[in-house]
Amino acid sequence: MPLYMMVCTDKPGALDIRKANRQAHLDYIAQTGCVQMAGPLLDDAGEMAGSLIVLDLPDMAAAKAWGAQDPYAGAGLFEAVRIQEWKKVIG
Repeated sequence: MPLYMMVCTDKPGALDIRKANRQAHLDYIAQTGCVQMAGPLLDDAGEMAGSLIVLDLPDMAAAKAWGAQDPYAGAGLFEAVRIQEWKKVIG
């Protein structure tokens, strides 16, 4: 299956939304079983300000559907989301 990367940028001032929905987001990752790696993007102060997620899914439509069902998306956390096919070369 191809890999898809999601780069999500949080809305300014949305750290409380991220923290309030973090466990639901982590539970969603565990339940769906398609995340190869993931972690928060950090701002200049070292605070969580976005997400980088690598998904192992059959196609772009599945990647978009996964992202739309993420509790972070449902909570309105993201200002922008970019999903693109990604080719693993190293690691």
